[in-house]
Amino acid sequence: MNTTVATIVIAGSLLLALASLITAIRDRSMGMVLLVAFAVLEVAILVQAGLVVAAVIGGQEPAGGRATLFGYLGGTAVIPPAGVFLALAERSRWGPAILVVAAFAVAVMTGRLLQIWQGAG
Repeated sequence: MNTTVATIVIAGSLLLALASLITAIRDRSMGMVLLVAFAVLEVAILVQAGLVVAAVIGGQEPAGGRATLFGYLGGTAVIPPAGVFLALAERSRWGPAILVVAAFAVAVMTGRLLQIWQGAG
């Protein structure tokens, strides 16, 4: 697993969580900037997933098991679109609050992916 891409995903998702939190505190609905930022985050997650799948096909084995690794990869890829869908449905301050939770969940799950790959925990 490429730790550089994982670090980019974690840092980006934490920045998005902060931006979404500021938007929620200001009592604003989700704007185009957050929408585009979550789309970029999704692209980064898909790149990460592609690199992990290529590494597994290439013969590298995750220390934590393939099923758990692929479960976390799939879950991480589903969170941003689901969060954006729910945030678009909720046009109050709670829309960006949903994005805070989604972005933080991506950061935590990506950190867990690193642990699964390296065999820690």
